[in-house]
Amino acid sequence: MFDIKEELKKLPDSPGCYLHKDEFGQIIYVGKAVSLRNRVRQYFQSSKNQTPKTREMVKHIAEFEYITAGSEMEALILECNLIKRYRPKYNIVLRDDKTYPYIKVTLKEQYPRVLKTRRVVNDGSKYFGPYADAGSVNTMISLLNSVYCLKRCNAQSFPEGFTPCLNYHIHQCRGICRGGVDREEYMKSVEKAMDFLAGKDRELVKELDSRMEKAAAELRFEDAAVIRDQLAAIDSLQEKQRVVLSRPEDLDIVILVSGLAGAHALVFAVRQGKLSGRESFFLGDTGGESYAHLLSEFIKRYYPESLTVPKEILLSQLPEESELLSQWLSDMRGSSVTLTVPARGEKRALMDVVRKDAQMMLKDIDERAQRQIEKDKAVRKQLKEVFGEELGARIHRVESYDISHIQGTDSVGAMVVFDDGRPLKKAYRRFKIRTIEGADDTGSMIEVLFRRFRKAVDGDPGFKDLPDAIFMDGGAGQVNAAKSVLAALKLDIPVAGMVKDDKHRTRAMLYEGEDTPLKGRHELFSYCGRIQEEVHRFAIEYHRSLRGKAMHRSVLDEIPGIGEKRKMALLNHFGSVDAIKAASAEDLAKAPGMNAKAAEAVTRYFKVERDGSSPPNTTEV
Repeated sequence: MFDIKEELKKLPDSPGCYLHKDEFGQIIYVGKAVSLRNRVRQYFQSSKNQTPKTREMVKHIAEFEYITAGSEMEALILECNLIKRYRPKYNIVLRDDKTYPYIKVTLKEQYPRVLKTRRVVNDGSKYFGPYADAGSVNTMISLLNSVYCLKRCNAQSFPEGFTPCLNYHIHQCRGICRGGVDREEYMKSVEKAMDFLAGKDRELVKELDSRMEKAAAELRFEDAAVIRDQLAAIDSLQEKQRVVLSRPEDLDIVILVSGLAGAHALVFAVRQGKLSGRESFFLGDTGGESYAHLLSEFIKRYYPESLTVPKEILLSQLPEESELLSQWLSDMRGSSVTLTVPARGEKRALMDVVRKDAQMMLKDIDERAQRQIEKDKAVRKQLKEVFGEELGARIHRVESYDISHIQGTDSVGAMVVFDDGRPLKKAYRRFKIRTIEGADDTGSMIEVLFRRFRKAVDGDPGFKDLPDAIFMDGGAGQVNAAKSVLAALKLDIPVAGMVKDDKHRTRAMLYEGEDTPLKGRHELFSYCGRIQEEVHRFAIEYHRSLRGKAMHRSVLDEIPGIGEKRKMALLNHFGSVDAIKAASAEDLAKAPGMNAKAAEAVTRYFKVERDGSSPPNTTEV
């Protein structure tokens, strides 16, 4: 058994990271310290000076461990990595209020493309953004593809006989698939496109002006009109990116604001002196933590994931450990980074502008939060009318299930979870039906429920959290099926049915044999509707994905040594499975990615198939 008092005596007086764990061994908090001995002991001393969040966390600490570091800087880097890995409950973990689009240049490809994306991954590509206006992103990509005639298709190899797309025929692509495109010349165009995305738009405007004048002089007025429209698009984009600094500087502005729903962090990006985008992150209930502490924690979470670290970050107040953070950011950037609280001048004026923007955003969020609070109260009241005062007050986590199939084939089950009225997608689960054949929805549902709750009884960590109530999509039949499973596993969980009318609309909640009509209970009606739509969507989505995989399967998938790449290479090279069957081993070996061994495996497989016996290296079932 872990003895906290004894383990505290063993802590070293050195820098490092500590990991607090609960009774289940789950890491609930990661912190760093200049002195592990002094810092960790503070948690177990008087709680008088602790924040409410810290006091709540300490109640759940059952044990801790620590990792020593060579310096405070090493401890900071280790802390960031550990939080990213474990995402502990009591650390600040960033959640985007909205996923803004980025522009991606696929530099790892032989002929890079310019794309829109909402995911930033470490794949060697160059990313620009985020951009608050998705329409502007689409305009920019279309403009760059058109002006520089960039590759648009995602094909990376072009076998003999590859058919060019429409863009080639309308002269919007250089025809890389046809060969003969000089890569060095192409990359010059890509570099110009990246210069434009970095804010250096003068060269593109100058080049387009020259093209337009030349087209007009040669009486190519339609071409000149196209270029005129492109210049107008650039003007429009420039208007949306407000000039906020007199010099073309790059910097970030970071502000924290708190409201009814909790705290939010906002990052305003200024590039080449223009305000080009805003990201917002929900920090949740911060439990009384100081502004300086929250700001420090946010900076440590945000910048390791950021595309760029600017040379200056404007703040309304310095964070904790500001000097250490500045050094850490400088090491990340490779040159000096300063954390500044502007006192005067245009940067101070810029801080005032973005602070007003942040307050307007917060006001809108608070209004939505207030409306949600009122809806939640109404749902809670109406749940009490269905389940009774005591049980209705305890229902927070609700699970619902659905079965999807087509005429009894490829049957699947889906489980969705709602926590306090919001979908908890990380808790969703999917099931392939194993024991039921044909269109037996009740039998399939019993299998799904049994497997789900059997795993919970067996202690499977992915299923350990039990619902406060189960909402079955149906009437007495579905409710009784669920109750029979729970009774067999000796689980006591309330089960209610969401009963539909002849027009497939939810008309009532069925609980313990009594119907509670939903007419007039608008909030509960909406809540049940959301659950039904979500579980139905999730089940159908899973069923379609399995059907899609089945439709794309080929006899080639059954041949040992023939993976997806070789399968596609063979189909592209020969055109059909019949042609592959007729080909000799020598011809097969000439296809891209093939060798003599793989070719022999293909010819041997089809020879066995023609002879009518079982293929080698397979087991008959």
